[in-house]
Amino acid sequence: LLSLMQGIEDRFGRVRAARNASRVLDLDLLAYHDQVISAPPALLVPHPRLAERAFVVLPLMDIAPDWVHPVSGKSVGELAKDLPGDQAIQVMDNPSDC
Repeated sequence: LLSLMQGIEDRFGRVRAARNASRVLDLDLLAYHDQVISAPPALLVPHPRLAERAFVVLPLMDIAPDWVHPVSGKSVGELAKDLPGDQAIQVMDNPSDC
């Protein structure tokens, strides 16, 4: 799955120059059911910073409200409550307005 995702990024022109550098497309494997996969540095599932990112946790509440983080044991709702206060997301009424 990781290889497939990286192939998609490559087809869109992704260049892996430096960590956290600006990129055309970034696909992350955030979670895979309740599995914990540790194959650093290429693959860590769940994503090690998943719980720190509002743009991940808040939409996750909509698509998988019953999901529980397999390492921390926290529900998506608990993860949302624990998000840093300086994070927010903006819901787009019409994605074509981007």
